[in-house]
Amino acid sequence: MHIPFEKNRQLQRRAQAVMPLGVNSNFRFWGDDITPYVSKAKGAYLWDADGNRFIDYRLAFGPIILGHADDEVDAIVKREIDNGLLCAMTSELEIAVMEKIVAMCPGVEMARLACSGTEATMHALRVARAYTGREKVIKFEGMYHGFQDYTLWSTYAPVEAYGSYRNPIPVPSGSGIPRALNELIITLPFNNFEILEKTLRSLGHQVAAIIAEPCMGNCGAILPAPGFLELIRQKCTEYGIVFILDEVKTGFRIANGGAQEYYNLDPDMATYAKAIGNGYPLAAFGGKRVIMENIGRGVSQGGTYNNNKPGVAGAYATLTLLQERPILKTITERGQRLMDGIQQLFSEAGIPVVMNGYPAMFSFAIGAEKITDQRSWDNSEKEYYLRLIEAAIERGVMPDHDPREPWFLCYAHTDEIIAETLNVMREVIRTVKR
Repeated sequence: MHIPFEKNRQLQRRAQAVMPLGVNSNFRFWGDDITPYVSKAKGAYLWDADGNRFIDYRLAFGPIILGHADDEVDAIVKREIDNGLLCAMTSELEIAVMEKIVAMCPGVEMARLACSGTEATMHALRVARAYTGREKVIKFEGMYHGFQDYTLWSTYAPVEAYGSYRNPIPVPSGSGIPRALNELIITLPFNNFEILEKTLRSLGHQVAAIIAEPCMGNCGAILPAPGFLELIRQKCTEYGIVFILDEVKTGFRIANGGAQEYYNLDPDMATYAKAIGNGYPLAAFGGKRVIMENIGRGVSQGGTYNNNKPGVAGAYATLTLLQERPILKTITERGQRLMDGIQQLFSEAGIPVVMNGYPAMFSFAIGAEKITDQRSWDNSEKEYYLRLIEAAIERGVMPDHDPREPWFLCYAHTDEIIAETLNVMREVIRTVKR
């Protein structure tokens, strides 16, 4: 990094003595001597250990929807934790949070809390298996549903390992995932109507669930083709399969009711985390009453920290603000201006680019004409993208270092911040040679 970075390097060397890679999540590792360490975050900004200030478009991988350390949310959390952090009993505040989730999310009639998106998808899959009496699950290549073993397949592996487009091979995303789970997972390319229908004709009555993000939140924010999510809904109904919509990233971000509201979609179950609490640790999963009522009636689900007071209070405060104010509408307007501006800058430079995603979480693939799935995205100019992003970071604008991860926006990204970001991107696109 061509910015003051010595304290960051010192912290990385210190951290690597006690933590693998020097971080507590693989995604926080950018490489030796270039991994930043944070000292403070407020609003739309964060400061690293060397005091460098950045406009933050990572937003903790999506949880920050209002802005870092939002005063109104933090005040409610501080008030609530004075009454105790954790009890093996249910509080009225939990009930109020669940009432908000049910009211805001069209496809959710009952819900339960968890601590992370990984837990939410893990629990949802168990409930779906119990409800259907089946065990196989369909997921789409490049989609990420948390770090539980059942769906960590064909997510980060080189696409060359996935085999034929028409007959994909499930590839575990690293060592330690039991090989036996290969018999329970079916991986398919996203947005391919024909292959999905063909697979279901052969195996549909063995499938417990199809789990899908509305867009590919960990692969360039690739959007669904018109009608593809609706096809999943139709075929799940036809074959008695539970449709799990993974809204860990889109929930309470692209609309108050998430992708269900945005697409007028009716899944059987949905999973949430990220923006539900503006950074406080909480997740949820829910769905139709007839499915959710299996929990506690032969289906195990629990978690000591599921009702942690900071998370519950953070969710109550965040969801209340989303209900009362045009927060997501404002984010959408500003995000659209940023997307349009970046696209115009590439156009002026004569560089082909495909914009993907929603104004509140978007990405762009350079050198591409059409992006529909992970395999087509893999042909984009990722190395050039990375060089552009490194140059932007050096100038104080920080999207994620990984081209798979979207740019996230929050309410604290003001019009002035959007203008500053576009000025930086104009300079970066002009100076970094393709």
